[in-house]
Order: sequence, then structure tokens, then C-alpha cells
Amino acid sequence: MARNAPSIDAYGDGGFRLAGARHEGSVLILRDVAASWEVTDMSGLTLDALQPVFGVGAAEVEFVLLGTGTRNALPSREVREGLRQAGIGLEFMDTPTAARIYNLLTSEGRRLAAALIAV
Repeated sequence: MARNAPSIDAYGDGGFRLAGARHEGSVLILRDVAASWEVTDMSGLTLDALQPVFGVGAAEVEFVLLGTGTRNALPSREVREGLRQAGIGLEFMDTPTAARIYNLLTSEGRRLAAALIAV
């Protein structure tokens, strides 16, 4: 899964630089593909916003690495329970920390989805 995962080279100014290319806004990295993600803050984090993750399921995603923005914040009970029921773990932290940890985890070959709110 993580063999071709794009590296996070930089973050800030409302976006990310992934494998050398600038991405404006929040991103969802799933199955080694980075896509724009409509979530701009924790109030927008819903089960619907994570539907692409549920679509591939626990067989392909061990856990979601959630970057919560400038500060660490607890996701809603609905999101936590929805992921748990799907057999998908959740690790959440502020986006700068999540961006750094993402590169380490993908280098280890971990099967994860990264849901990163832009800072």
C-alpha cells in the first residue's frame, strides 16, 4: 500500500507539498493517491467526509492518521465509533505532527489513510 505513497515535503500556507507538487487545501491520501479533501476544520469531519476510507475498508487501511489542524482535537464520537465498527483504527494529532509521522509510517510500509486538515 505505502510503496508509492507521496512524501509530505512541506505543509503550511493553506496546503501541502506532496512529492514536490503543491496541493492547496486539505488532503486525503489513500492507496498512495492524494486527493483534495473538503474538510477545512474539525466541525466538517463527518463519516461522509471519510467515505473514501470506508470504501476501501479495513483490508487495505489499518488506520486513519488524522491531522486535526493547528491544534490537537478529539474527533466526534460518531467518527470514532464509525471507524471502530469498520475495523479501522484512528490516530489523531495536530496536522504538523501528523505530517511528520506520516512520512515515517509510510516508509515502514504501514497501510494507512492520511486525512490532513490544512494549516
